Amino acid sequence: MATDLHYLTITEAARLIQSGKLSPVELTQALLARIESLDPQLNAFITVTADLALKQAKEAEAEIAAGRYRGPMHGIPVGLKDIYNTKGILTSGHSRVCINNIPKEDATTTRKLYEAGAILLGKLATHEFAHGGPSFDLPWPPARNPWNLEHFTGGSSSGSAAAIASGLAPGALGSDTGGSIRGPASYCGIAGLMPTYGLVSRAGVIPNSFTFDHCGPMAWTVEDCAIMLAAIAGHDSRDAGSIAHEIPDYRAALKPDIKGLRIGVIRHYWEEDLPAHEDLRAAMGEAIEVFRKLGAKVEDCRTRPMRDCLDVKVIIAETEIFSIHYKDLAVRPGEFGRDFLGRILPACLFQASDYFQASREHRRIIAEARPLHQKYDVLLTAGFGPAPRLDAHKTLAFWQKPNIFTPSNVTGGPALELCNGFSKSGLPLGMQIIGRPFDEPTVLRAGYAYEQATAWRAKRPALAPGVQQPPVTPKGNEPAIPDMDAATRQLVMQMAARAGLRLNERQTAILLEAAPYALAMAERIRGGRDRFEEPALIFAFPDSR
Repeated sequence: MATDLHYLTITEAARLIQSGKLSPVELTQALLARIESLDPQLNAFITVTADLALKQAKEAEAEIAAGRYRGPMHGIPVGLKDIYNTKGILTSGHSRVCINNIPKEDATTTRKLYEAGAILLGKLATHEFAHGGPSFDLPWPPARNPWNLEHFTGGSSSGSAAAIASGLAPGALGSDTGGSIRGPASYCGIAGLMPTYGLVSRAGVIPNSFTFDHCGPMAWTVEDCAIMLAAIAGHDSRDAGSIAHEIPDYRAALKPDIKGLRIGVIRHYWEEDLPAHEDLRAAMGEAIEVFRKLGAKVEDCRTRPMRDCLDVKVIIAETEIFSIHYKDLAVRPGEFGRDFLGRILPACLFQASDYFQASREHRRIIAEARPLHQKYDVLLTAGFGPAPRLDAHKTLAFWQKPNIFTPSNVTGGPALELCNGFSKSGLPLGMQIIGRPFDEPTVLRAGYAYEQATAWRAKRPALAPGVQQPPVTPKGNEPAIPDMDAATRQLVMQMAARAGLRLNERQTAILLEAAPYALAMAERIRGGRDRFEEPALIFAFPDSR
């Protein structure tokens, strides 16, 4: 069994640990050895906490031997995206801005995993502050895709997905503001769940957007995600967005029988709004047939074009992350990477009225989702895949193309990403199952039934120790100033100066390159509205208990 320990799922490892057939120390040692052997190829980890992991593993083994078994996470090694605070351990945000950031306390989710008996293997690579794309100008290199080391993992929970797919860790926590759990899960062929907004605490997690941030589990299977979710879900008064809600038995909901389940297929997302790769289109067709054979009632449905959700999300989220990092942006913009700046600097062009109108539109989109959730038990649409090459990334694409994951961040309900096949080139493909707010049990049940009916979980990437990491040279991502009339250019420069930004020539070019797209978004959001139309912003008194 020792040679296969690294590919045990959480479910499998928990069963062996509980029965006494597997030692948490043995499992932890095997995974640490695999990290040492393979991570030079993958760049999944920023910090490996080997000493802490072995200490926690010994404590877990002793507790279990004494009859104090805490549940299925007890003795299970995991990783944390490096935006989760860990007391006394570097939490870098994958940025030189936080290169010396040592938190004094754990994030709530970190603490909850510890309380469940989990073991911390280390902190995992992300994109800078969970934003941006694969960057080669940061203190640590970007994570590589285990299925092809020259290809992208997806962002921003990049190290989490790479570690799980390659057998460095059976599970990890990621975060999702616009697809940052689901994108990497899709490109790396794993399962990833963005829970309902407010279900999992974000306290102690470096924020991206307070309006759209979600923390959630990533693992090899849907069942493993259900186990992890049970450990971290629950109300937390330290998180202003946390919502008190009954926590069901997520694992008990996992049944292969979905006969009669009503599934609405948002086909236009991958056929019209953002036409998908032919291999992904074929995989979606096959997945729909699997659900039909399982007895589900499947029919096509429509919702807003993806671009509408992108406008809302970007105007709100970029304004928020700009404000979160404003102090450092104003004083030391050169400490940030090119890709991060290419997304965040144009937020200086959004005005308070744009933010407010986007919030009003946000409320409309949430309201429009309710009839769909009443008609269907879950919604089905595509994910990503196959993964592009790392050197094909262009920052400007963030502003030019919609993102198939963003609508779920805007509507706020749970969204599960899971593998639904492989491309002709051997790269994973993915799909999303989207549910009503707080109906994670139905979403997980649908995903579990699909996994049980297909064979995709039997395939793993081929990795060997000692293989040289193939060189990847970024190209074509230098900022290019677009044709712009003098009045527009002057407006952009005036707004940047008024925002307190002091940019050098290259940083100015980064701003100007994306400025037309940001201004167009703001223009689209300024539709006429009744003066009584409310925003999605909600005021609530803090819990005074």
